[in-house]
Amino acid sequence: MGSSANTETTNFNAASPSSNHNNPPTTVAASNPNHTPSELDSSKKRRTGMLPLEVGTRVSCLWRDGKYHPVKVIERRKNHSDGNNEYEYYVHYTEFNRRLDEWIRLDQLDLDSVECALDEKVEDKVTSLKMTRHQKRKIDETHVEGHEELDAASLREHEEFTKVKNIATIELGKYEIETWYFSPFPPEYNDCVKLFFCEFCLNFMKRKEQLQRHMRKCDLKHPPGDEIYRSSTLSMFEVDGKKNKVYAQNLCYLAKLFLDHKTLYYDVDLFLFYILCECDERGCHMVGYFSKEKHSEEAYNLACILTLPPYQRKGYGKFLIAFSYELSKKEGKVGTPERPLSDLGLVSYRGYWTRILLDILKKHKGNISIKELSDMTAIKAEDILSTLQSLELIQYRKGQHVICADPKVLDRHLKAAGRGGLDVDVSKMIWTPYKEQS
Repeated sequence: MGSSANTETTNFNAASPSSNHNNPPTTVAASNPNHTPSELDSSKKRRTGMLPLEVGTRVSCLWRDGKYHPVKVIERRKNHSDGNNEYEYYVHYTEFNRRLDEWIRLDQLDLDSVECALDEKVEDKVTSLKMTRHQKRKIDETHVEGHEELDAASLREHEEFTKVKNIATIELGKYEIETWYFSPFPPEYNDCVKLFFCEFCLNFMKRKEQLQRHMRKCDLKHPPGDEIYRSSTLSMFEVDGKKNKVYAQNLCYLAKLFLDHKTLYYDVDLFLFYILCECDERGCHMVGYFSKEKHSEEAYNLACILTLPPYQRKGYGKFLIAFSYELSKKEGKVGTPERPLSDLGLVSYRGYWTRILLDILKKHKGNISIKELSDMTAIKAEDILSTLQSLELIQYRKGQHVICADPKVLDRHLKAAGRGGLDVDVSKMIWTPYKEQS
């Protein structure tokens, strides 16, 4: 029999700011009662004549909140399943992040709002239209790497290759999760809109029945590799990409559905993966992970980080960042996240650096140097300097940096930095740095 996690599934749409995300309205707005019959007939002919809509067309689309929002048509295809061979359209909501892009039906579009198809080279300048603070927090709540490392040509190639989300939803354990981005699954999965993942070995299947058969045979109840941390119901497993290549590749396929940047599915041998799990009587269920290079010349202690949507806003992302620095301390090294950081990534790390550094400054008596702070925290000196400068807590006097630590100012900055999330209990870590392993 399959585990109970696969018989009772919770739908989880993490991307939608609307609370009514499971039942998106599909009706179009009523015609204006002031229009004459001839005007209505003319309008109908005009709408019919513009079909099918061209790629690049801008139009208003009825969304899950019951309101119309501006979209751009990214792709189109014929829907043979309805018997009418009508086109359906893959659209980008220009007010929102790309993770909300989706396939929609013609009856969700207000054809009276159609604008002519635009040249693909014209930049989309409306991605920052007004959103409520709640909407922006819900859409941007996860740490997502940017594309600052790509030149213009590479960025266009990346966006063209990944413009259409190939997998709409996945089932992972007790959750059904709407995906956010394209992931380069093998060609045999091109016809799938939903995939079923084994939450323990991360093998993925096309059908629920396949997953149920797999679960009867799969003897894993936790990620492969070594359990290096356990505190209450939380566990962390270290997985060597070379020793557990299939698991690591499957993890990268999965992660790419929620991260809009290139991932490591082709060179997992060079990386270690740290899988954070919630544990119960059924096993250890992955909530997120981070990866790091086995040998980094740039002193990177984290390459990629993700908290899965159902587990976001619970402090797990902050826990993963803190854990990466605890590993650096045990290695006797300073560490820093892989660059470039996205704006959101910088916010996450700046919050962590602020809380750690200011907590030390509050408790410390007497003078303290940047190097001493670095030795105590494993945070790279450059990151300490930039953080203190951003908080205006450091001055340059007589050829050296001087930290200005007024207690009231520190308290104000600590309050602004917010809660620190879950604490890492270092006494519960059992770990040997990779370089010392035989």
